[in-house]
Amino acid sequence: MTNWLTEAKANSPSRFSARTLHSVALLTAAAALLPIAGCNRGHSADVVATVNGKAIMHTEMDKAYQGQLGESQQQPSPEQADALRLSVLRNLIDEEIVEQRAAKMNLTATNEEVDAKLAEMKAPYTEEQFQEKLKASNHALDDVKHDIRRSLTINKLLTKEIDSKITVTDIDVTSYYNKHKAEFNLIETQYHLAQIQVTAVPSQQPVNLQGSKATNDVEAKKKIQALKSRLDSGEDFGSLAANFSEDPEAASSGGDLGFVPESRLHADHPAIFTEISKLKAGQVTEILPLIDGQTKKPIGYAIYKLISREPAGQRDLNDPRVQQAIRQQLRDGRSQLLKAAYFEMLRDQSKVENFFAEQIFKNAAH
Repeated sequence: MTNWLTEAKANSPSRFSARTLHSVALLTAAAALLPIAGCNRGHSADVVATVNGKAIMHTEMDKAYQGQLGESQQQPSPEQADALRLSVLRNLIDEEIVEQRAAKMNLTATNEEVDAKLAEMKAPYTEEQFQEKLKASNHALDDVKHDIRRSLTINKLLTKEIDSKITVTDIDVTSYYNKHKAEFNLIETQYHLAQIQVTAVPSQQPVNLQGSKATNDVEAKKKIQALKSRLDSGEDFGSLAANFSEDPEAASSGGDLGFVPESRLHADHPAIFTEISKLKAGQVTEILPLIDGQTKKPIGYAIYKLISREPAGQRDLNDPRVQQAIRQQLRDGRSQLLKAAYFEMLRDQSKVENFFAEQIFKNAAH
């Protein structure tokens, strides 16, 4: 899907991020190790793989492949393209495996759940604007609903099978703190910041939920001023950042930049430091120039929020923020491990036939 529809697919269990062509090329070598057995079995040319007898169509793979390429100016070689298709197809296979498991457990997202999520996605637009977005993205409404259903289904399955079974006890938290006490000793003041940025760089791809992107300075200034007005009216900073910020690294997390040491902030961005140092926790700056780190020239505009200012010193275990951070870290780590093991178990229990991989091997062998 294009960026404005990213939310519908954000929680895919083994979603592949866009890979560099170099790393993708490595997969081509791996393809040569695939077993040759079954290469001559009969199947429709439109089917690239089956999962427990359920077909994955060539059109599905091609659509996902084009989504990975996006608007990249660099075209892959035939070998690199096939390697990326193998990667994309593996993702589709994994998703199909998980969807089938969810169906067996009666956890497939209902029509009502899909419609509710679709209504949430359409909320910022008029019906005409939404239809224009669909047309521009070259996707039908059924495509959107399909991805929403898959995402919701996978989330329901993982919540039941993984997240609901993870427990972090007080003993776990205490043990972690005692082993990593130095991590909670700040040697200098830290600023927990969030950012909304808008650039005038036309080539940068949109990275926010709305696919919103300014293409010149006039658009960038108009957009950042509109966002500042919405902030002043009381709208949530994180929500606006997720939907409209053009920061490729922080937009998806509500603009959260994490903790920045005072010395680094002062050295790298003295003007920003001056403005942030005036804020109380929860307040935002005025619109500030966004400076390119290499050229030191303005490339757009930004608004910063001071989430908290953490003075230097040892953080005690009784600090609720310390406990929350430890619990979340332990939960995330366990969840990641269990999900990886769970997906491997599901793959082992499934019968997968990858005709596309077999065809690549067959063609390379002649």
